[in-house]
Amino acid sequence: MGTLYTGFEVNSKPRYETDAIFDMESAGGRGISEALGLAGFTNLDVVRNPNLGSTPYVARVQLHQTIGFTDTMVNQQRTQFSLATKVPERRLDLRVGKMSLPDVLDINGPGSDSHLQFLNWTADNNGAWDYAADTRGYTYAAVAEYDDKDWSARYALALMPTIANGIDLQWNLRRASGQNVEFEYRKTPFALLPERWLSPERKGVVRALSFVNHANMGDYRTQINEALAERANGDLSAVPVITAHTPQTTVKYGFGLNFEQELTQDVRLFGRFGWNEGQHESYAYTEVDQTFEVGGDIAGSRWGRANDKVGIVGISNAIKRDHQEYLALGGLGFLLGDGALSYAREDILESYYNAHNWRGLYSAFDVQLIAHPGYNQARGPVTVFTVRTHVDF
Repeated sequence: MGTLYTGFEVNSKPRYETDAIFDMESAGGRGISEALGLAGFTNLDVVRNPNLGSTPYVARVQLHQTIGFTDTMVNQQRTQFSLATKVPERRLDLRVGKMSLPDVLDINGPGSDSHLQFLNWTADNNGAWDYAADTRGYTYAAVAEYDDKDWSARYALALMPTIANGIDLQWNLRRASGQNVEFEYRKTPFALLPERWLSPERKGVVRALSFVNHANMGDYRTQINEALAERANGDLSAVPVITAHTPQTTVKYGFGLNFEQELTQDVRLFGRFGWNEGQHESYAYTEVDQTFEVGGDIAGSRWGRANDKVGIVGISNAIKRDHQEYLALGGLGFLLGDGALSYAREDILESYYNAHNWRGLYSAFDVQLIAHPGYNQARGPVTVFTVRTHVDF
């Protein structure tokens, strides 16, 4: 996988800075079992439709406008998505164009970067957040973000795919849309601990996310009842089909919590919780209706390699009862379905060691232990080892 990040400061005045972002990307290869059979798949960089090939495509093209409400400036680290190094302490950030929603929402310092940190889909993102995206993970969206000294609030309106996990987007917002709201508070409950346990200068963040998707989504219970009626009428081979419905606009909603906390100069703790209503089909990200994760990372300063990092995370994913019955009756989702289901939570333990070799060259070793893959007690456990190389120019 390769990405070419480009950006241009149209207006470099910090209080009213304007960025133009344009990124090209190429992603090829096929995941294990064609990236099927796991809700928490083992590599976030795998394209879920390998038939798309590795032909370069536009990943991001957007305008980013800052509107400052104060002359007080604070330092900001330059990233691929924001070029300013100083920004107003109180400001409004506006973005419009093609992007990936996790570029701006559900960000987590120790658990968001599949290139240098964890690889699992449900480690780097909230698995229950069915965020608007095509099969490559991108969409067209408008994002408004207000930042203050200790808190931020964000709203994003994005296009949904025309079909589940599809490459084409629905441009008619009356038919489909993804709406997302996030509130971030840059102090966590850990800050209330006695100073002898946690130094007050240790940074912490907590984020609360909610989403509402409108799209042509099927209802698990409706399709289950239709299949059971067909069986009662003599067609014993009938299975529920989530896409077997007239075009409609239905609603799926959910929320998530996300925290990160410095414990020492070299140790960070993080976690997520996610929930969605689980009645309507998994449509854009993965087949998870509830998720818990907790983990952390340690910088290599203690053993003389300050730019190395080791991380570990535990994840437990689940689906709701109607989703379980749908799969047990032989129904297929865009990722799961093997004709039967003996249900159990999908539990994942992932650990990595990322070694800094030279300048922008990194090598990482990753292992994932997966119990009950695809929520099926009859499958697994599975162990997946990965060797990864990352280069920044």
